[in-house]
This record gives sequence, C-alpha cells and structure tokens, in this order.
Amino acid sequence: MSCKKTSIGGQALIEGIMMRGPKRTVMAVRKKDGSIDISERSISSFKDKYPVLKLPIIRGVAGFVESMTVGYKAMMDSAEISGYLDEEELQAEKEKAEKKNNSALMAAITIVATVLAVILSIGLFIYLPSLAFKGINYLVGGVLSPLQSLFEGILKIAIFLGYMYAVSLMKDIDRVFRYHGAEHKTIFCYEAGEELTVENVKKQGRFHPRCGTSFMILMLIVSIFVTFVLDAIVPWLKGILWLRTIIKLLLVPIICGIGYELIKVCGKYDNPVTKVIAAPGLWIQRLTVKEPDDSMIEIAIAAMKEVIPENEEEAKW
Repeated sequence: MSCKKTSIGGQALIEGIMMRGPKRTVMAVRKKDGSIDISERSISSFKDKYPVLKLPIIRGVAGFVESMTVGYKAMMDSAEISGYLDEEELQAEKEKAEKKNNSALMAAITIVATVLAVILSIGLFIYLPSLAFKGINYLVGGVLSPLQSLFEGILKIAIFLGYMYAVSLMKDIDRVFRYHGAEHKTIFCYEAGEELTVENVKKQGRFHPRCGTSFMILMLIVSIFVTFVLDAIVPWLKGILWLRTIIKLLLVPIICGIGYELIKVCGKYDNPVTKVIAAPGLWIQRLTVKEPDDSMIEIAIAAMKEVIPENEEEAKW
C-alpha cells in the first residue's frame, strides 16, 4: 500500500460533491430517484489565462475568488439536479434569473444586495472588533492597548465560530457538512493508496489539513499577526478607527494569500511545524465536517474516480 499527497480537492454540495482534479472537474449528485447524476464542469481557470496569478500570495487570492465563483454555481446546479427545489420554486428561481438578466432594476437590486453583504462582513469582522476593543479599553483605563491585535483577532474567531455553529444546527446544512466528511474521507482513502470502496473510505479520518474551513480560520489567525505588525509600524493608527479599518481592509488580499500558502504547505508536508499550523483548522472542522452515511460516500467515490488522471503522478503535488 502506497501513501501519497494529492492535489485533488473537492466541495460538498446539496446532495452531492464536486471533485476537482488536475485535468477535470466533476460533480456527482444524488437524484430523487436514487440514481447518481455525474456531470463534468467546464472551468476556465483565471491562473491559466493570466500566468501572473500563479505567483505566490497572488495565487491565493485568485484561487479564493475562483473557488467561490465555481462553488456557488455548482451549489445552485446541485440544488436543481437533486430536486431540492420543487417545480414551483425552480420555476420561480428561473423567472427571477431571467428578470435579473433583462431588468435594470433587478440588476441594481443585485448590486445593492452584494454591497450590503460586503458592508455587513466588514462590519462584523473588521469594524466591530475594533469598536468593541475601543469601548472595553476605555472602561479599563487603556491598560489593554498592547493587546489590541490579539483582542480583535479572538473576537473575530469567536464570531466565525458562533456563525458556523448556528448554521450547523440547520438540517439541510448538516447534510452538506456530512457530504463534506465523505469528500475528506474519500481523498484520504485515495492518498492511502487503498481501493475506493465504501468500506475502505469509512475507516478513514474526516479532518483534512487542506480544507476550506482550515483556510478560513488560518486567515483569521494570520490577520492577528498582520495587524500586530501594522500597529507596530504605525502605532498612531490605533487612534483613528475609520482609517485603521480601511487599511485592514486593503490588507485582506495579503492575508488571504498567506493563508493559502500555509494551507498548501500543510497539505503537501507532514511534520511537526505543519501539524502545529494545521491544528486550529482541524479542530474547527468538528463543526463543518460530519460523519457521512454510505450513500454519501458512494457519491464521493463516484466523483473522485472521474477526476483521477490516467497517469496518477499528475494528481500529486
């Protein structure tokens, strides 16, 4: 039995899984009649079009934007294929999509909704922690000033964990998280060099160092260190909340890029250093990666088999 590290990754969907290999991206979804729909996704990578996006740090930002775009589309398609939306809901969604394409008003509403979502994210993860620290630090006479970066980082992580816990209580999201477990276990099985069968996949671990959840928590941890450096270089920014918020927002791509590089290293190497880096993400995965049932594992195997190249060396790092 061989052991290898693979570049193949996946995403849990509604009653399905998308696997992305070195040459193909395939989505497997369980239909209402119990059969498995397998479809290949045609994806034009940003990094293939613009080689500069393959550079370290930059590739992390490009990869994140691409994965969000591809993942959202796959999630919507899986909802339709699985029958998650009934006929009336599906027709309503299609009509809404047509209106978005044909109506300037709907386009404006979409833009406004996107802007509001961005503002909410900035408020929760950037402005609110700074505001909360300013208020608490004032009440205690400013003694917490040296700990500002740490305080804000811990609060951001707490908000993230609270959100993930809340959504995990939803029945439909819980199923997606169980498919997430099937995805991880199947990748582990392939990396272990074992035959892709339900029994072999079931005995694998479900927490993988190269996971979107780990990426998010690493970004939050990296932001603590980046903010600490920022405060050390320009300490006067601490007193100007709005300007500090803008600067931290501009640093998000750098934080994203560093987080990506760390995840990449953790997925490729297994040593004491990478274990320490991966530990927070692996722990947080207890919220987002649940134990799958056999039918979910079958979906993951079906998707995985489609993306393994004939020359398996191409699937390695």
